[in-house]
Amino acid sequence: MKPSHESQFAALFDLLLEIARERSTEALLRRIVERLADQPHVPLARIWLIGPGDICRTCPAEPDCPDRSSCLHLVASAGSAAEEAPEEQPVGGNLRRLPLGLCAVGQIAVSGKPLEVADLENAQPNAPFPEWARRAGIHSFAGQPLTYQGKVCGVLGIFTRAPLRDETWLWLRMIADHAAAAIANARAFEEIQRLKQRLELERDYLREEVWEAHYFGDIVGQSPALKNITAQIELVAPTDASVLILGESGTGKELVAREIHKRSLRRDHPMIKVNCAAVPSELYESEFFGHVRGAFTGALKDRAGRFELADGGTLFLDEVGEIPGELQSKLLRVLQEGEFERVGEANTRRADVRIIAASNHDLKEEAEKGRFRQDLYYRLNVFPIHVAPLRRHPEDIPSLAACFMQRAAARLNCPLPRLTQADILQLQQYDWPGNVRELQNVIERAIITARSGILRFDLPQATPGKAAMATLVPAAEADGEPILPEAEIRRRERANIQTALRRCGGRIYGHGGAARLLGLKPTTLASRIKKLGLK
Repeated sequence: MKPSHESQFAALFDLLLEIARERSTEALLRRIVERLADQPHVPLARIWLIGPGDICRTCPAEPDCPDRSSCLHLVASAGSAAEEAPEEQPVGGNLRRLPLGLCAVGQIAVSGKPLEVADLENAQPNAPFPEWARRAGIHSFAGQPLTYQGKVCGVLGIFTRAPLRDETWLWLRMIADHAAAAIANARAFEEIQRLKQRLELERDYLREEVWEAHYFGDIVGQSPALKNITAQIELVAPTDASVLILGESGTGKELVAREIHKRSLRRDHPMIKVNCAAVPSELYESEFFGHVRGAFTGALKDRAGRFELADGGTLFLDEVGEIPGELQSKLLRVLQEGEFERVGEANTRRADVRIIAASNHDLKEEAEKGRFRQDLYYRLNVFPIHVAPLRRHPEDIPSLAACFMQRAAARLNCPLPRLTQADILQLQQYDWPGNVRELQNVIERAIITARSGILRFDLPQATPGKAAMATLVPAAEADGEPILPEAEIRRRERANIQTALRRCGGRIYGHGGAARLLGLKPTTLASRIKKLGLK
């Protein structure tokens, strides 16, 4: 027994309600064609949406296409006739793309007006009418434009065994109107969800970085070395040139990168950091380019890579020399073309990213020895910046120490001790192999362990190093200094120790003692005092 007109209209009315509730574009399109194809006189229902011309070189309709910039994409198909023609399905079928203006569907998309072809086979003698359509008894076609806010976004079409009744034609018009609005809403909802997920990823990433960014703050110091770096930053920041920052570990290469980003035209977009030395070799591609769900074991959901997160902003590749050789070619391709694919996905994505790289290795030497791609090195080394180690500018230690003390005391909720001249001298007498990062850590430990406002720096006791000598003896004078005989060295050592003892009130041990002022172990100083006959 055939369903009554009332039951058919009830089913169509239910479809309108379902359309309003659906938030997934794919599910929405599938639901519409499936419910329409449930009608006894509709063996085939399809939806085409206008999209970019993406497969023009392989498209069978390419010779008849008037405009390769856009065409109709077959995005949903359902019905008994569709099941008989798997080659006509959206994926891989010959009819998955239709030129605008070609055949009835293309005419609807161009004109924005509905169209019914009562006798499909005879009305278009030159158009293909597959054998499967004859077997399914398809004789007519009815199509409605999918129009939203005055713009045609696609076509809803049904293939029928007889011309439509007036009331069914009216229902199809209503479904098309509701479908167009629902498609626009679903796309907007999906875009909001995508942006929300991206913002959540950026939020989680930036939460990991925010403390370090705030803790270091602006570049501190007035030495010629730092003034030179500041001048280079001001020069390159407004451009989009790639920057390669070279220097020892702990010299503040990331701080330089942040300053470049902060003063660039991309400052309103994120700066995303990748510590290339900390990424497992098997996860490099996923880390850089992202992956889709199921791409590998443990890929439980889609994940955006660092390039995608940095779109419009800056990508900071820390320790870039640690990137495996097999990935360097893929990285070079992204840098040159701005295109990449997520792991497990065929779609090509684009990202507008500025690259700032950093390394504590001599990348030029690494490239010459074949351990780093030369073409990648030249692509990164557009504007090199060399960051000097802390021992080369010890005159900045007082301002750095004071800055770190204030910030550490505020963050750790500790009282702020006084930084004395003896403290500064002790800090300047150390060579700082860990550079600014080591100074920061030493200051923080001293703040935590300070008692009664007295700082105690956890530093190896050593004779004054190059940093101290650079502070105490100007280079020009040192070059012209005559070689001293042993007796003169002994005399100067005796006088130096006597001066230190007088300044410290004769105290050798502990904070404020002569041993700390001289950078010696207390037992060593006591032994020298005894040897020199001092009291």
